[in-house]
Order: sequence, then structure tokens, then C-alpha cells
Amino acid sequence: MTKQQTIAQSFTLTGVGLHSGEKVTVTVKPATADEGRYFVRTDLPKTPTIPATVNAVSQTQMSTELANGEATVRTVEHLLSALVGQGIDNARIEVNGAELPLLDGSGKDWVEQLAKVGRMSCQGEQKLGIQVTTPVSVQEEDAIVAAFPANTTRFSYGIDFPVPAIGQQWYSWQLEQEDYHSAIAPARTFVLAEQVEALQKAGLIKGGSLENALVCNEDGWLNPPLRFANEPVRHKLLDLVGDLSLLGSLPQAHIVAYKASHRLHIRLAQRLTNQ
Repeated sequence: MTKQQTIAQSFTLTGVGLHSGEKVTVTVKPATADEGRYFVRTDLPKTPTIPATVNAVSQTQMSTELANGEATVRTVEHLLSALVGQGIDNARIEVNGAELPLLDGSGKDWVEQLAKVGRMSCQGEQKLGIQVTTPVSVQEEDAIVAAFPANTTRFSYGIDFPVPAIGQQWYSWQLEQEDYHSAIAPARTFVLAEQVEALQKAGLIKGGSLENALVCNEDGWLNPPLRFANEPVRHKLLDLVGDLSLLGSLPQAHIVAYKASHRLHIRLAQRLTNQ
């Protein structure tokens, strides 16, 4: 078996949280074997630790939030997606606020920093992901996420939006065939223009802007160009990878999602944990 991986040296990024609108700084540091990926709230008394695990999920409204007691950290999916996509098993993530920065709305900045600092082996052997032997699925109306037995890890995602610029999109990705940093990481988060006011009234997306999210209406994109013709579905797949990273390692399965959400991603992870 190959060894577990961590980053070779620390790096720091600062930005604004999507929902809080607050400026926050994150420092990602090396961690030892079997520590896993975890967050440390450096702004709180006793600097509480929050594990990046399925059992730590506290809510999934428009992002994934983790908690340990009263300490929380939100919008963790982009960084976690980048870490697992780049093969980082162990990382200490120090953050001085309750939400990670959105940066440009994708995993691109995280991946670029990970590439700069490089990886190094830990002493422990790499843990194998959950091997799915029978189909497992969760569904809400016509939205579904399922895991099917497979000899490798593959993701397939489908979306369907009532605006011509998005419409129906499907994308399938396998790490061994396409590099995460070029195929998935650059895909930015997106929103329909008609949803913005309601989300703001609900106290969400306070830090959202045309600089960190794609916005679409009936006439098309308000802030083109796109990085991929199917950038929206690639971003949904980015989120799925980040959410399933909470299992510790990505499952050996073909994960298929359609019109899903963070809530459904996490429900599948919970089912896989308990199977």
C-alpha cells in the first residue's frame, strides 16, 4: 500500500465568506499520519478542533457546515474537495472565523497553493475508501444520489435548470483519466439571478458578487466567459467530491447524482458510513 500524504509546508489564503460576507484567513498546515483533515478555530477560546468527518456535519443549507460543540465552520466543501482531489490525506486547517473564504468561487486557488507547497509522505499506510458492494441511494422527489459497485472511483453528475444558458448538463469524471486540477478545480459556483434577492433576505450570500460566482438569467450569463461550456455541472461535481471526502477517503464506487444538493450528498455519505 502507498503511504498517506500531507502537504510539505504551510500556506495561507485570505478572502470573504460567501454567506457571512466576513473577511477570514485560512492557514493549511502539514499533519501527521492518521490525523486526517481537520479544522481549528483559532479565533475561539481554547482553539477548538473540528474534524472533517460525516459525523461532524451540522447543516447543509447552501453549503456544508461542520461543528464540534458550539464551534462551527461553514462552506468547507471547496477546500476539502481540493485536498482530496490532490491526494492530501492529513491536513491541519486553521481558520479565524466561522466560514472559509469563497475566493473566486472554485477550487482553483486552493489547488494552485497545494501545487506550490507540494506533498510529502506520512508514516501511516493509506486507508482504502469504502468499497460499495451493493447499490446504495438516497432520493428526494426527482433528485437522487446513488453509489454503485465499481472497480474504481468515478463520479457522474446531472443538472437541469430552467434557463437556456444552463439547461440539462451531464458530466462524468474519473481521477485516473482527468487531473482534478484541470478538470474540476476551476469550476465556479453559480446562481440564478432570480434567486439572489430571496437568498439575501434569508441572510445568505452576503459575500457573493460577480467576482466570485457565476450569475445567470433568462438571457444568459451576466459575467461571462465560462471556463468550461459545462462549468455549472463541473462545479456540482466539485461539491460532491468535497462532501464525500468527509468519509475520510473517497469510496470505491460509481457515484451518480442528479439534481442533488449538499443535503443529499451528506445523506449518501451517512448511508455509506452505516452500511
